[in-house]
Parts: sequence; structure tokens; C-alpha cells
Amino acid sequence: MYELNPKIRGLTPYDPISGEYRVRLDANESFFPLPPEVRGRLAELAQALDYNRYPDPAAAGFCEAFAAHYGVDPALVTAGNGSDELLFLLTSAFLMRGGRMAVLSPDFSMYRFYASLAEAECLTFRKDGDLRIPVERLISFCQEERVEMLLFSNPCNPTSLGLSREEVRRLVRSVDALVVLDEAYMDFWDQSLLQEAADFDNLIILRTCSKAFGMAALRVGAAVANPVLTRAIRAVKSPYNVNSFSQAAAAEVLRTPGLLDSAREAVVRSREELYQGCAALASHCGAEAFRPCTNFVLLRLANAPEVHRALLARGIAVRLIGDGFLRITAGAPEENRAVLGALEDLLTKGRGA
Repeated sequence: MYELNPKIRGLTPYDPISGEYRVRLDANESFFPLPPEVRGRLAELAQALDYNRYPDPAAAGFCEAFAAHYGVDPALVTAGNGSDELLFLLTSAFLMRGGRMAVLSPDFSMYRFYASLAEAECLTFRKDGDLRIPVERLISFCQEERVEMLLFSNPCNPTSLGLSREEVRRLVRSVDALVVLDEAYMDFWDQSLLQEAADFDNLIILRTCSKAFGMAALRVGAAVANPVLTRAIRAVKSPYNVNSFSQAAAAEVLRTPGLLDSAREAVVRSREELYQGCAALASHCGAEAFRPCTNFVLLRLANAPEVHRALLARGIAVRLIGDGFLRITAGAPEENRAVLGALEDLLTKGRGA
């Protein structure tokens, strides 16, 4: 009788929060909707597609629009079916079985999962108690453990904290490993290395259209690296990995003057309002709100699981991280007011927790 192999036998499908909630602040999505005129142009693109033809395997239109927006060479950009596909691809193709990969903790939980599917040996480097990355200690760890790939997010999901451009440069130059730098949330900060990617022989930077650009439904991401690494990424990816509509729609949004700046500014304003509200509450109840450079706020609570359950009971979905943190996405003004009001009831008045 056929049996599943050991590396997948015990796996369960990814299970995000399901159900209907009046406020959804659990997935770090953008609350900023595409304007009607842009949606109209996307509808026209959908009408004009040749649905009987395969997509452009190079996603040239998207790569050119992405490169123009960020000021990089389109020859260094590879499109992915979301940055998730690129993460899976890089761990599978750039590591041999048993290869040593390092991830940080806390960080994006899926990194370890992709390493397990690649049958890599995944080592965990733990951050300091303040959730920040001690760069010198991380460099020593990578060298002493003979790490072949270092994968981490900057700014970090879920901590909301970032490592400066200078510190990341020093890290990349000081290790022998391939560094995969996930900049999914860098649109909300100003410390990107994207325009310097070609200067390093051991750096691949990932970006996504799902966060600041409000295109999570399209599943489009990008990898940026020097010509040698870019050629390798393009060689191992699937030929038609990004569908025709997603390519065309993402390119159209990227080329719309002022749209992305407006969206980013709206999200950053929302994040600051949410952070100020959480920080004020935290100061009265022994909690801690971390100052973010992402589109979400991390709140450390002694009773985080109980508060999480109470919020769900009130129709408000946020993300529980471990047993001690809540990750709350910056939402529309009314969503921020709803979650802050509920938190005030639960943390300062003790109702429902």
C-alpha cells in the first residue's frame, strides 16, 4: 500500500483565520482600494487577453514596470507567483539535500517550512529579548555553523522592526552564505538595498505587490539580484509561472502616476494612528507596543491568547503570534477605531477577556 514520505506525512494545510468578521486585521493586507478608473482599465485588460495563449515566460512588461518604479535594471528582475513561490524556488534550487540554511526567530514562519520541503538542515538563530537582530552575533553564527543560505525578512514579520541599510550591508559582506533578503514590507520604510543588489555576489532581494500596492489577489512578486544569480533563478523557475492577467494588471498599477505613493502614505498614516493608540493602552496595562516600520503593529501581552479569543468573539480578527503577542494590521480609520476600542475594554476595563 502506498504511503506518504516522511517529510510530508505529518503536514496539514495552511489554515488562516476563517469565518466572517466585521474587521479583518490579521493578514497584513492593504485597506487602500484601487480607484475606480484603475479598476476600469484592469477590466479592459481582462477583455483584451488572449486566453488561449500561454503567458509571457519572462513577464517582461511587469519586470519593466517594476524596474522603472524602483529605479533598477529590468534585466535583474525575475517575476514570481507571489514572493512565496520565489521563496520555495530559492530554498529548493539553491540548496542541496542536507544543505545548511539559517533562519531567525522570530521571523516569517514559512521559511522553515520551505526548508523542510527542500530537505535542508534548518538552523535557528534567536534574536535578542528586544526582538532586534544582533548583527555581530549573527555573523559569527553563520560562519561557525558553515551556513550556506541565510534567509530573513527586513523589516521583519512579525516583529515590525527593521535593520538599517548599513547593518544589512555589513552582514551580507561578512558571511560566506547566500543571503536571501525578504523586503516584503520595505515599501513602508526607507532602508532598502534594492538598488544595490547587483553590487553583491551573494544577495537576492525579494519584493511583493501584495502589501503596499494592494494587489494581494494577483499574487505577483519579484526577485532582484546580480546577473549570475538572476540567470540561475530564471533557469529554475517554471516557464509560465505568472499568469497573463496578473502580469498586465500589476504592470498597469505600477505605471499609474502617484497611485502607489498615495496608497503608501495612507497606510503609513493609519499605522501611526494604530501604533499611538496601542502604545497609549500598553502604558496603562503593563503591555508593550513596538514602534513599527511595517504596515502592522506588534503588541506584547501577558494574556495574548485570551485577548485574541475575546476579539474574535467581537468580530475582530487579528493575528496571535506565539502565546505572547498580537499582530494587528493597520486598517481603515473605522477599523482602527474598532480594534482600539475593543482593546481598551479588554485591557483597561477587563470586559470579556
